[in-house]
Amino acid sequence: MEPLKFRVKLNAHPREVWRAWTESERITKFFAPEAKIEPHPGGAYELYFDPKDHDHMSTKGCTITEFKSMDRLGFNWKGPDQFRELMNEPDPQTYVEVGFREEEGATRLTLEHGGWGDGDEWAEAREWHRRAWEEVLDQLGSFLSPKKRLLRSTCAKR
Repeated sequence: MEPLKFRVKLNAHPREVWRAWTESERITKFFAPEAKIEPHPGGAYELYFDPKDHDHMSTKGCTITEFKSMDRLGFNWKGPDQFRELMNEPDPQTYVEVGFREEEGATRLTLEHGGWGDGDEWAEAREWHRRAWEEVLDQLGSFLSPKKRLLRSTCAKR
């Protein structure tokens, strides 16, 4: 299956957007209530959606696969528990790449989530993630400014 692809324009400097994705204390403001991010290649990229149980609803074990400061961030990805057997075991099978580019005083952010398999279960997991990423990007815009700093968003829906 084709990767999910999103493009958003955020009314914030790329440095601010980069920090939102690469600092544990900032990503918890728009993505997950707890995080462990080690901002370097091979470092942890773990988000905990249930802080009381790091083995439940988390990306525990995911790592940064690409790290080009204020330009590109990549990490492998685990899906939620309902897709655990499909996506997470024995290893994360999908990846996320986030690009950051200054554009007219704002930031053009691109997000690609790929590595999907074939079949109905994969299609269900992909659709679940499409909705989830749209929500995360909207929350990112709200975090950067309560004055709706998400200027425009598009998603390839293949």
